[in-house]
Amino acid sequence: MSSATISKKSYLLVWAALMVLLGATWGVAELNLGAANTILALIIAVIKMGLVIFFFMHVRYNNRLTWIFAGAGFVWFWIMVSLTMTDYLTRGWLRAQDASISYWQEGAPTPPPGGNPGDVNTTKSNR
Repeated sequence: MSSATISKKSYLLVWAALMVLLGATWGVAELNLGAANTILALIIAVIKMGLVIFFFMHVRYNNRLTWIFAGAGFVWFWIMVSLTMTDYLTRGWLRAQDASISYWQEGAPTPPPGGNPGDVNTTKSNR
């Protein structure tokens, strides 16, 4: 399999672009843009990811089968993120009126005085 020869100049230009985007990520994090912070940070991250995949991982110069497998990795990643976010965002929907299942709102419930009824007391002898 023959691979394209990539010049050192290309590598240095891609590295410089990654450093500029790193500075842009830091700059966006320092600004208070509300919800736009997350959106801009994700856009910059996708651009950096693309540069690394296309140039440093040599996907740009490989055949289309490599592109298909790289794309399949992103599809699988999107499936896993979607399922995780579906679980996370719908946790309070089951029984929203029951505050005991929503620990993130009120904090963990406190045990009753004297311990939990289901605990086995190991300090007393079983005579």
